[in-house]
Amino acid sequence: MRNYVQPGNSLAIAVPYAGGILSGQGVLVGALFGVAAVDGAQNAIIEAATQGVFDITKEPALAITAGARVFWDNTNRRITTTVTGNFQVGIASLAALAADTTVRVWLNRVPAIGT
Repeated sequence: MRNYVQPGNSLAIAVPYAGGILSGQGVLVGALFGVAAVDGAQNAIIEAATQGVFDITKEPALAITAGARVFWDNTNRRITTTVTGNFQVGIASLAALAADTTVRVWLNRVPAIGT
């Protein structure tokens, strides 16, 4: 295939956030969500993993059940279960207690039920 570019497990993206990003943090650029592989300043080009399972910062005091759809709250830069105003990024692969600071997420854009 002469038109093959790469597997797509990670992609080069420009950091959209003032103050930059740290390795391991979630990042949303348009409709593309990934986990930063390296630290980067705003507008720097970094690699972001787009597939896999990651422990990602979650909304404080929120318990999340295993198998729950999870969403990226781009304003607060964390995982939530709130649908409205947030971007679906995957499924919680393990339950997270309200006291936990992270949740284990399988990055997988699952369409809404019925679509």
